[in-house]
Amino acid sequence: MNALVEADDRLGGHRSLAVTALQGRAHVLELQERNASERVRRALYALAAEFTTIAAWSCIDVRDLDAAQRYLHESATFAGLSQDPPTGMRVWINLAMLAYQRQNWTEQLAAAQAANVTTAARRDPFFGSMGRMRLALAHSSLGDSRAALRALDTAQDALGKATEDDRPRWTAFYGPAELNHLAAIILNHDGESANAEAMAHRALAAIPAEFQRNRALATCQLALAQLRQGEPEQATATATTVFTIMASAPLPGRMRSLIGDFHRDLFRLAPSTTYARDWADRMREEWSRA
Repeated sequence: MNALVEADDRLGGHRSLAVTALQGRAHVLELQERNASERVRRALYALAAEFTTIAAWSCIDVRDLDAAQRYLHESATFAGLSQDPPTGMRVWINLAMLAYQRQNWTEQLAAAQAANVTTAARRDPFFGSMGRMRLALAHSSLGDSRAALRALDTAQDALGKATEDDRPRWTAFYGPAELNHLAAIILNHDGESANAEAMAHRALAAIPAEFQRNRALATCQLALAQLRQGEPEQATATATTVFTIMASAPLPGRMRSLIGDFHRDLFRLAPSTTYARDWADRMREEWSRA
């Protein structure tokens, strides 16, 4: 399980990761057929939910959203049977992320609200912060910047109250760096590009080296913020480093969407510049790796 999470941290979701996760789930469900105590059965259901959620997340990253929806519904069933609060929290967060990718803003909000009333979010400020951050993103998607900023503030406050408890490995991505990265997304969406740039810089200063995919995503937000402040040459130099961070690996679907947004905005603002043409050449080269 940890190897799958670490692979996702480095390069993001990809189809082979989803296949491996589903194979792990099949093995766990085979174990369910044997005689076991109730405690062991709940632990196995939690593990099945974890494997299924990894498969779903991989599908979100490659933008196979129909498959992601199916796996998340299955994962929700396993999480309910497990009665494990962090596992249930993870499913709701992923459902909110999937709704965001589908641009279903009301469903994104509903999933974020559900995450915020889970046992995990009520008991642990760490999970409470994670849920409030998803709520902030949902309000931003709906165009309610005041509610988004309020939720962002409460997410920051809750994270400040979180202790260094033993939590599942999948939670390792979340902390001050990821909160700043997500804040940059909200601020970019709300047109506050200077503040978005500051948040992206803060995120990049603190994202651990092993979170390669998250570092590349935060770099995309930095490039978008710079571009929207009228700094296309600097923004292009920043965006180009995304390919270096990903070490010539194919870009996950979500990242390709962000790069596509940057590409369109760049050629709207500076279509005939040398750096824009160089960027287009590099982008074609990287796209061919998919």
